[in-house]
This record gives sequence, structure tokens and C-alpha cells, in this order.
Amino acid sequence: MTCHGDDNKLSLDSIRDSLIRQEDTIIFNLIERIKFPTNPTLYKQPSSFNISGFSGSLFQYLFQETEALQSKVGRYISPEENPFFPNNLPDSIIPPTKCTPVLHSAAESVNVNEKILDVYINQMLPLFCTEADDIGNLATTAACDIQLLQALSRRIHYGKFVAEVKFRDCTDEYKQFILAQDRDALMKLLTFEAVEEMVKKRVAKKAGVFGQEVTLNDSAKEVKGKVDPSLVSRLYDEWIMPLTKLVEVEYLLRRLD
Repeated sequence: MTCHGDDNKLSLDSIRDSLIRQEDTIIFNLIERIKFPTNPTLYKQPSSFNISGFSGSLFQYLFQETEALQSKVGRYISPEENPFFPNNLPDSIIPPTKCTPVLHSAAESVNVNEKILDVYINQMLPLFCTEADDIGNLATTAACDIQLLQALSRRIHYGKFVAEVKFRDCTDEYKQFILAQDRDALMKLLTFEAVEEMVKKRVAKKAGVFGQEVTLNDSAKEVKGKVDPSLVSRLYDEWIMPLTKLVEVEYLLRRLD
């Protein structure tokens, strides 16, 4: 969804297909992360490790360094990607491709990664992971965190594309609420409870399938899955879908600027 030579390629169907594929990525990354405990030492402020010239947590240090490297090779040129630490990112050594912008320029100002990171550390991890420190696996844990957080961020910020398509399809209906800066009306217009229920059921089913232990012994007794499907459904219900709609509203409020 980075470039489009033809606006007709931007459709709810194409976005929906992408969001469904992103569910797989999130669930697989979640399964990888929950192999490790919460590891609170990783997120301690300030870090108990001596990092010269840096006052944040070890996790923040590793994440910022990862984003800086990825920025150099063009990750954040894509409108699908939003950095968690946008200040002082180095320029890309890879030039941007020439393409027709899909989103309004205001999209660059919509970034809820600060909220995502706070929810992730303080609410999601305690829900999915056992409470303990595994000092020997802090770097591996952080790598899993970063991959999962970037997948969550991509999924949530796809709300910009959803909002753009909906605005194009029903411009007059949305325009009146944008001009009035009516957040509540926009949120109501964007909410489809039946669709949200379907998403929750689908990700729960996927979690059950992806989390199965594969065995060649048909008579082997059933074992507990790697991730609780009900928790994955809750992840979407309480955080992913509400934050996606928040992104949609924030984007639409700026759509006429």
C-alpha cells in the first residue's frame, strides 16, 4: 500500500486483505514473545545498566538503535511505518520511490505509538507473560518485543488507509463532522460492531490453530496451546481495534487541512 499509480487500487477490500494477513504476523510474534517472562528489568527507568550518554531503559536504547538502523535503509519512507522514537532519526541512504501519495499529508502527524508502547508494557505483557526476570535473555526478549510492537503499530496505523477510503466513499457525510471537529460523531460513524465481533472470532480461531503443538502421533493426548485464544480476542477488543479507530478519527479531523 506504499504506492499507487491508480487510486482505484486503494479499496476497503485490499485493506481488509492486508489487515487479515497482519493478524497472522501479530499472533506469530506474540507466540514468540510469550516464550519469555515479563522481564521488568528490561524496561526499568532509568536502566540499571551503564549506558554511556543515555538515561532511558535498556529496552528504549535497543529500540532506538534498531529504528535508527532501519531508518537508514528506508523503513520510515513508507507511509505504513511509524517510528516509536521519531526524534533525530537518520536520513535514509535509499532514495524514496516516485509514486502517487495515497494519504493526505496530515497522515504524518498522526502517531499513537506512545500509547501503544505504554499499553504494551503495562497491560499486555502482564496479561500474556509470566512475571519474572530472565537476565540471560534480555536482548532476545527485546528483539521479540520490537518485532511485535512494530507489527501492532503497522496494524493500528493502517487506520489511516481505512479512514481515507471511507472518506473518499462518503465525503459529504464525513465532511460535516470534520468541519465541526466532532470526534464522537466520527467515532460512531466508523464503528461497525458486527465487523468487530467477526474479527475477534477470527483471531481467536487463528490463535487456536497457530498455537497447536504439531505431532505425528494421532493418539497423543491434547496439550495446551501456546497462546490462549480468548486473550488474543481480548487484545483486539480492548486495544488494537479501539486504537485503530482513534487513528482513523485523528486522521479524519485533519483530512481537510
